[in-house]
Amino acid sequence: MGMEIERKFLVNGNDWKQGATGKQYRQGYLSSQPERTVRVRTVEDEGYLTIKGKTTGASRSEYEYPIPYQDAVAMLDQLCEKPIIEKVRYRIPYEGLIWEVDEFQGENQGLVVAEVELTDEDQAIQLPPWVGKEVTTEAKYYNANLFKHPFARWNPDKT
Repeated sequence: MGMEIERKFLVNGNDWKQGATGKQYRQGYLSSQPERTVRVRTVEDEGYLTIKGKTTGASRSEYEYPIPYQDAVAMLDQLCEKPIIEKVRYRIPYEGLIWEVDEFQGENQGLVVAEVELTDEDQAIQLPPWVGKEVTTEAKYYNANLFKHPFARWNPDKT
């Protein structure tokens, strides 16, 4: 069984961008139930289908498969729930780990989140200076929730 263990953080400032290059992502959901999500994603000119289980702490089961790009585009356009999540993902090495920073676009413009994948939930990590509040267990930051409740519609007094 595939297992994903990741921690998620908000990003402070723009220092993280120094020397970083990103790739364009589009993703949508065929199923967005908390017990399981089925996601279709394009990364530049590649397509993927991902099935994820329910999150417990920082862990969940995950299975990802490459699919033809044109199939992914057709599913995003015709089958996925709307709106589609659009973002640029940057991969930034720091202290032996690769941090993925997502700079959201579209209805989630203004939200910047950093994720780091771990080998176990208790793994010690060194936080980059641009990492802010941890939001690993805050469901509103999950991509599967951002299309239902986009960042642009959040009440700034309650975020």
